[in-house]
Amino acid sequence: MTTLLIFVIVLFVAIAIWQMVKIFDLAQVGKSEGNNQVATDKDNKMNGYLMIGFLIFIYVITILCFIYLGDLPLMSNSASEHGPGLDNLMIITMAVIFFVQTVTQFLLHYFAYKYRGEKGKKALFYADNNTLEAIWTIIPVIVLAGLIIYGLFTWNDIMNIDVEEDDPMVIELYAQQFNWKARYGGEDNVLGQANVRLIDVGRANILGVAESDPNAQDDVIVTELHLPVNRPILFKMRSQDVLHSAYMPHFRAQMNCVPGMVTQFGFTPTVTTKEMRLNPDMQEKVQNINALRAERRAEIEESGQDLTYEFDYLLLCNKICGESHYNMQMKIIVETQEEFDAWMAEQKTFANSLN
Repeated sequence: MTTLLIFVIVLFVAIAIWQMVKIFDLAQVGKSEGNNQVATDKDNKMNGYLMIGFLIFIYVITILCFIYLGDLPLMSNSASEHGPGLDNLMIITMAVIFFVQTVTQFLLHYFAYKYRGEKGKKALFYADNNTLEAIWTIIPVIVLAGLIIYGLFTWNDIMNIDVEEDDPMVIELYAQQFNWKARYGGEDNVLGQANVRLIDVGRANILGVAESDPNAQDDVIVTELHLPVNRPILFKMRSQDVLHSAYMPHFRAQMNCVPGMVTQFGFTPTVTTKEMRLNPDMQEKVQNINALRAERRAEIEESGQDLTYEFDYLLLCNKICGESHYNMQMKIIVETQEEFDAWMAEQKTFANSLN
């Protein structure tokens, strides 16, 4: 594959040099009229055929991509209540883009071939055409306005969380270079006040939670996020240092974590971790990953990593926040309410964790 890429690059460089030489020749003064001709009929005919050839090439590549890469497995494993709506918006947008790209590329290459330069042929020139300009202005406006309005309705459905009616579980996601912490509101489901100026590592107050706040006493701070299935979740997000982005791809959730302010995002998980591991698309993906790891068995074992991959939901950082950005992730486990309650009963409250 590397050899092929090198060959393609060398070929393109050679073509670029050839074209630059031709441009240099045309720019010379004192040449005969014949030598100053930009292109002959033969050149134009060849360029026309090349345009059609390139049109066929991009269509073949597109078809092959659909055959080998077009199953879009990520679109089949949405694990949140709002996920299918967001996926539907993505599919519609991609379909519109694909249709427009197909039509415009065909017209571009076909007209370049059909109306290529020929001796004695004179191009028809339009100073303006109000009908054409209206068509190619109004149609994109209508299509784009439709996509934008649909997107706004989808976004509003996701972001409009009724705290009183939905009674979401409140969880804080705390970002810092280069890890995540999660803080649950405890039995009262209310997060205690917090500020980075209150961080006291010596007392194990690593999130700057206000120790005098009564609502903070039953808060629970963890490094592994557990969520009960089919329970609305409201995330409050903070950053200790730089701009981070809380990204949970399978839940179709992403929100920036901004230093000095609190942002929020809510969703309802609908598929447990155990159920997602039984998803056929996910099982195929896991098998492919383990097959690749098997090829690098010796290298992985030397690094001390576990060779076998098992699917887990992940919280990732989707902003390049520093040199270890790639390693900033936290495991998410979606489970039944009973399993969640049992796990929560094992956790220490903030008051009990202080030194």
